[in-house]
Amino acid sequence: MADHFAESVQIEGYHAHIYYDPDDPASRALAARLREGLGERFTVRLGRWHDEAVGPHPVSMYQVSFAAAEFPAVVPWLMLNRGALSILVHPLSGDAYDDHSRFALWLGPQIDLRLEVLRRAAE
Repeated sequence: MADHFAESVQIEGYHAHIYYDPDDPASRALAARLREGLGERFTVRLGRWHDEAVGPHPVSMYQVSFAAAEFPAVVPWLMLNRGALSILVHPLSGDAYDDHSRFALWLGPQIDLRLEVLRRAAE
């Protein structure tokens, strides 16, 4: 058993990575619809579309950043509206590797990330 527990106050915010298939018009359209809905309903920062792999993300995606206070509204909305898309939600704890792996929350099928490109906070 762990000697201590991590405290959620360490979380500075969250990212949601919305994955889509750029060659599938229905997938791209659903991702665009989610993006529009997120921007209209919540206080979020919408990142750029990435139609090719970037960083640890091996498939197309865009990132949505939001404050910890938005989590109880944003994440359930994504759960109910994601359709067939996969979404990674992770905290911003200061350790990108753990954020994308140990602390990851997946909505839909999990995608194997290229974690080797991420730095650990201890390094």
